[in-house]
Amino acid sequence: MKEEKFKAIQFIRELIIYLDSMLENFPKKDLEISRAIKEEGYKMLKLGYLANVATDLKERKQNLEKIIVQIKLLDFFVNMSYDKRIINQKKYLKIGQKLDDIVRYVTGWLNATIETAKSNN
Repeated sequence: MKEEKFKAIQFIRELIIYLDSMLENFPKKDLEISRAIKEEGYKMLKLGYLANVATDLKERKQNLEKIIVQIKLLDFFVNMSYDKRIINQKKYLKIGQKLDDIVRYVTGWLNATIETAKSNN
């Protein structure tokens, strides 16, 4: 399970670095979308760290579920950027793959947390 935690956070960090470089080229008229993308990425990272240090399994589960919500919000803003032709298909697909990787590891981490909670009861 430790590998999953590390991998999920590592994937989030890599996503933020990629998004940060991509956002440098955003048009000024779409500054709000740019801010939202950046904000959701950092919220996701914070929640990952909070889940990692949480000793209470219910708290960990809540933080992991919130990460999944952040991913959906981030996906919405990235999709909007693609629809407005701010980012190209290559970037869109790359971000989508990174989000899929994060969802996969966070879901695994969440399932392991749920199983641990069940076995403790």
